[in-house]
Amino acid sequence: MGVPSSGWLGEPESYWPWRTQRRSCRIWQTVSRWSEPRSGTSVGGTRRRGCTSSTTLPGRAGRGAFVPLQRVGIEKLACCDPAGLGLHMTHWSTRPLAQVAAERGIVPKISRSTVALILREADLQPHRWRYWKTPNLDAAFIKRAAQILWCYENAADLAKKHEVVLCLDEKPNIQVLERRRPTLPMRTSEIERREFEYIRHGTVNFMVVLVVHTGKMQGWCLEKNDGEHLRAVLPEVLHEHQHARRVHLIWDGGSSHIACEKRAWLRLHAPRVRTLVTPPHASWLNQAELLLRAFTERYLKRGGWKSRQQLIEHLDASWREYNERFAHPITWSWTRPKLRRWAARYAPRLC
Repeated sequence: MGVPSSGWLGEPESYWPWRTQRRSCRIWQTVSRWSEPRSGTSVGGTRRRGCTSSTTLPGRAGRGAFVPLQRVGIEKLACCDPAGLGLHMTHWSTRPLAQVAAERGIVPKISRSTVALILREADLQPHRWRYWKTPNLDAAFIKRAAQILWCYENAADLAKKHEVVLCLDEKPNIQVLERRRPTLPMRTSEIERREFEYIRHGTVNFMVVLVVHTGKMQGWCLEKNDGEHLRAVLPEVLHEHQHARRVHLIWDGGSSHIACEKRAWLRLHAPRVRTLVTPPHASWLNQAELLLRAFTERYLKRGGWKSRQQLIEHLDASWREYNERFAHPITWSWTRPKLRRWAARYAPRLC
């Protein structure tokens, strides 16, 4: 038995509803173009009747439009400081990059969208930035950081030997803000809306202590963030661990932590306490700083209080709830071998 014919062009029977070869090519081209992903600002317009969908593939600049030397020239221009070219701009964006590239003869003419695609392919982001603290990676830095990392690596084993590792940090000057109008709650298709204007009711200094091997915290509200008020709270901090053989206390190099009066008080009243100070510009080694970030996100962000005492009561209740719901040991993967490899790699560059 032969293959059934359509009867029109002597071709095998097809499920496509075209009648002629010419029409079949036109329909196939239309279907194939519709199957490609649409992109660009005209996507919404292509849905209208009579409009042709865009066939531009997202995320890649046309290689035929600009030769590799021109593309490299734009990438080098994006890596230059505008001040070095006699400009007063502090950073680049795609529009001035396109203008300057044409002015300097890198390309005859180029659009800002094409510049964006070229930078995307090169993984260059001149519009983004972040703060960076430059540590002094000398022998003293390595020694102090290694001592702290040793405590983190052995916190669980030290707890079995009745030694505890504590991290202490403060969040000073938390503003007590009250919104001038009530917050409008979330509704269907509407997010929560908060009044922009606020009333100030002073500030609160919040100090936290983190027990490393359990992840639990304890908080205190201080009248002032100084050595005198810190020494007044230290007996209560250490009383929770009075049965420990030794206490490893980690904090940053703040003035209230390294004051002579504080060190003299510890030698006299708490000789079993070993204090470890994070190196300069390396407060990220203090796990209590990470704890405060998580605590702030859950218990202080988007909050409003009508008085300073109301915020103090909120903080006192919040750290207890945090222990019940969220407390867990921080997964710390930064070890002493990684520290030494990192220092060996970046010390020549930073120095």
